[in-house]
Amino acid sequence: MTLHIFNPEHDIALAINKSIFTAPHSARELRADLGFLPALYAEKGDWVLVENIEAANESLRHLNAFSKEIELLSPAQLAEKDLSNIDLHIQPWGWDRAIVTYLLGINPQLEQFLPSNEVLDTIRNISNRSFAACSLLPQLVSLSDDLIGNSIYFTDSHGKVMQFFNDNPALYVIKAPWSSSGRGVRYIDNTVDESNKGWMKNILEQQGGLIIEPYYNRVLDFGMEFYASEQGEIEYKGLSIFSTENRAYSSNLLANEVTKEKIVYQFIKQELLHFVQINICSQLASAFKGKYIGNFGVDMMVVTTDDATTFKLHPCVELNLRTTMGHVALAISPTDFAPKKMMKIDYLDKYHLAVNLVGDDLLDTNLVR
Repeated sequence: MTLHIFNPEHDIALAINKSIFTAPHSARELRADLGFLPALYAEKGDWVLVENIEAANESLRHLNAFSKEIELLSPAQLAEKDLSNIDLHIQPWGWDRAIVTYLLGINPQLEQFLPSNEVLDTIRNISNRSFAACSLLPQLVSLSDDLIGNSIYFTDSHGKVMQFFNDNPALYVIKAPWSSSGRGVRYIDNTVDESNKGWMKNILEQQGGLIIEPYYNRVLDFGMEFYASEQGEIEYKGLSIFSTENRAYSSNLLANEVTKEKIVYQFIKQELLHFVQINICSQLASAFKGKYIGNFGVDMMVVTTDDATTFKLHPCVELNLRTTMGHVALAISPTDFAPKKMMKIDYLDKYHLAVNLVGDDLLDTNLVR
């Protein structure tokens, strides 16, 4: 049996790295409104912790997602559970010190199922963007001339970072080691303005480094979703084709694997995509064994040259050591013969997960740039 928790403030909690912190209002709202999300991928008999059971049931009803026999639990109900003789696995959206403290505050008997501080430190270290930038990405790019991607991890002083930009004017993407979707990413266009200077100085002081990458002409955002098992094996779950707005997640295509693969194959060869998938599994199996169990995703993008004549695959834009919206999309994707749909997070008076039909002219939308 698995206890699922949706804690979308996870990426921020990794950056703060404290047992107790107050998440931004938007993150707290997202957690309260979309706490039912794990019910979409939970297995029969699992528990899903939600703040409001009635509201969660209503959201699931709108999504026609009542087929699985899972139990929604409020914090008060979880507090009353006797866990002394139960085989329980806990799967939050992502592991951090804050979610461990939160769960212990609900029911101290959960302690036996929670990761140690050492494991939490390891998860945080692997979640640092420098791991993917300096370890996974170079290994993947070296496999084929059809792969592209380069990252520099700076731990130097702010003055030396500024000197780098002065000596090498170009278009760059600057990333904080830890941040929530879109918020820890800045863009440099040949010169560094005062706003970016101050931002980089703060990140260097608070997080100890900066990731600097060249800017690429992006054509398609997509990702591969995986699961790391207790035995140290990496299971490939499927493709995630998504779009972003203002640098943050916006929507996912819900379609069978063949349909999603055809979209990617317009730009890169089938053999290359399969080759990258196999190598991610083999490289991360050894890195994760004994250190991490759970969902994770690798964001990628198809990019084009300046003259738009050649396409290449960037095989690791981000490594998300947590559940992603891509995992949610895979859980509710249609069968082989069902029509394509789009899954989108909307905000009106509250956050909603909307699922709508899309036409065959999908590639004329903002999924492909």
